[in-house]
Amino acid sequence: MTHEPQDGEETTFWERLRRRKVVQWGVAYAAGAWGFLQGLEYVSDTFGWPGRLQQLATLALAIGLPIVLVLAWYHGDRGQQRVSRAELAIITLLFLLGGGIFWRYDRASEEIQATRTPVAAPTSQVTTVDAGPSIAVLPFDNRSAKADDAFFVDGIHDDILTQLSKVSALKVISRTSVEQFRDTKLPVKDIAAQLGVNSILEGGVQRGGDRVRVNVQLIDAATDAHLWAETYDRELTAENIFAIQSEVAAAIAGALKATLTEGERARVSTIPTRSLEAWEAYQLGQQRLARRTAAALAEAETFFRRAIELDPKFARAHVGLANSLGLLTVYTDVQFGPTLDRAQQSVDTALKLDPGLSDGWAAAGLIAGQREQYAEWERLLRHALKLDPNNSMALMWLGQVLQTTSRVDEAVATVRQAADLDPLSAIIQVNLGSMLADTGDFAEAASRYRRAIEIDPAFAVGYRSLSGVLAYGMNRFAEAMPLAQKAAELDPGAPGGLLNLALLQQDLGDDRSFVATIERAASRWPDDSSLHCVLALADLERGDTAGVLQHAGRSADASSRNGCGLSVLGNAYLREGRHDRALERYRKAYPELFSQASPRIDRSNYIVAIAVVSVVQALGQTDEARALLDGVERVIRTLPRLGDGFRIADVQVLSLRGESGKAVAALRAAERAGWRGPFWRIARDFDPALASIRDDPEFKAIFADIERDMALQRAELAKRPKDAPLDLATGD
Repeated sequence: MTHEPQDGEETTFWERLRRRKVVQWGVAYAAGAWGFLQGLEYVSDTFGWPGRLQQLATLALAIGLPIVLVLAWYHGDRGQQRVSRAELAIITLLFLLGGGIFWRYDRASEEIQATRTPVAAPTSQVTTVDAGPSIAVLPFDNRSAKADDAFFVDGIHDDILTQLSKVSALKVISRTSVEQFRDTKLPVKDIAAQLGVNSILEGGVQRGGDRVRVNVQLIDAATDAHLWAETYDRELTAENIFAIQSEVAAAIAGALKATLTEGERARVSTIPTRSLEAWEAYQLGQQRLARRTAAALAEAETFFRRAIELDPKFARAHVGLANSLGLLTVYTDVQFGPTLDRAQQSVDTALKLDPGLSDGWAAAGLIAGQREQYAEWERLLRHALKLDPNNSMALMWLGQVLQTTSRVDEAVATVRQAADLDPLSAIIQVNLGSMLADTGDFAEAASRYRRAIEIDPAFAVGYRSLSGVLAYGMNRFAEAMPLAQKAAELDPGAPGGLLNLALLQQDLGDDRSFVATIERAASRWPDDSSLHCVLALADLERGDTAGVLQHAGRSADASSRNGCGLSVLGNAYLREGRHDRALERYRKAYPELFSQASPRIDRSNYIVAIAVVSVVQALGQTDEARALLDGVERVIRTLPRLGDGFRIADVQVLSLRGESGKAVAALRAAERAGWRGPFWRIARDFDPALASIRDDPEFKAIFADIERDMALQRAELAKRPKDAPLDLATGD
């Protein structure tokens, strides 16, 4: 028999909830709680209240929900909705109890975490903020209808940043660093902390038809307050674009109380070109230049030449062309001398058009450095920095000349300054790593190379540099090899990638892979001077004297001061008894080693000086040999043994002096420190500087130990799966 409900009797649980208004109370409570939390979040952000307050409020409201629902049921059942004083006291007690439990649990969790996790040292991602005015210009938003306008927007951003960098009273972060924060969701305060600045400039650009609109706002990083904002709506012409950039720079300098000198004011207001098309081509060239790959550098050259065709008086485009040509001699197999001559012509044109262009003087310095004109290299770079103290590339290159001229501590400090201005520049991180390796700090050097890869995972130079310091600074060839392979894959147009890989394969004892790699390189870059030096060394091991002379001769002829090819060639002449021919080649390339008063020996030529000693000793010129060895010893006392250090130069010097016991002891010290080359087998079997100790039993035992070590590392590498991911975690 079916039960029929009577009037007022509830048929379902849902109807009982509705009659007691539990649903209404729950919905009202949830809506009120959500509104309260939103308001609390806004107020907390405004006044900088701690995030823990938001957590406590959320927990309290969560505890309150079941209490409210129970009370609604209870009062609805009694037909009333008013809360008594006793019930209010119970509610308060429950809130306090829940909050206390949360606080105790949170404290316990923190204590457990503190015992398990050591306090981490600050990472390189956080930079010290200067007390003076400093600014980072974040990448501008493209607010145009066309995605193709992105490069145009980037060009305006880059030029505003360039204009600001001319203000000596401002510290301005370089473009490569701010680029890492494109489309970021990080708060302004966090970005400023990573870049080490106290203000941030944000903006957006909209191009439509013949109009351009630029919106910019300057933000105080500490308070998130807007210091200044402006909208520029102008006709789309080159003059108007540069006028906007100049006005922005002047306004920001004023807002940050950074005074412009008369010279800076004039440079900021300069219009570099009146051709919008030339300016756009220049910006595309600059974007390619930053990538530092063979293909990108070739594209950069094309864009800069296009800009010059459109406006032959565009000085910046001439500088861009010079830089692309200069870097092509580093990263590709272009003809060294003729290419540098063309780069010099471009620089000369640029500086004639604009003598106050800092980048032009820096480019001139780079060319002087590539020609080993060290005093001129330094003078030009210091002049560039006088014109623009924020020129991070000039600082990086200045560090290189300081390193080359044995002022290593000053070099490290200078490149650290460049990294401070441009903390997210991969190439600056690599250069700083090179400086640190030069001091023997291989762990931090490796850390800097890893940081470069983290900044740009496609940066081949970072992988190649890391592989080098792991192998020749830490004797970790099994770890270095996959990194070298990755570098070669990332920049297939650069000979350096394959040659670095071949070098590691040869020293590891993987002869089959070594031969295959140099054959690949020879098929692609038959005229590369570095390749011919490696080919000469391979011929030396095979006993192919004709091949040694041919390849070493081509390597030495490609550049008069090619130390590798020249040393191999000189030693080949020495073995054939052609001492005068060897001396003639050395004297022509390195005349400073033959000064009658005193040979000038430094980091750039001490390795060649050792090779020269073997020749002059064979000719009976003992005084000349002694002077050269004394000079070499003075240089190597300033260097660490490994990495970019002297390796076994001390062994060679002692051997050439006839101090065999000390030479063998130094060789054993080098082996225990991890020395494994480069080309350690060539040193063992052919280096004339080691001839006096080659038959010593301990000499043979040392190299036997090295050979066993290399066999173990080959076996370790063989166990690595071919598709295993690269391990870039710090393990130094």
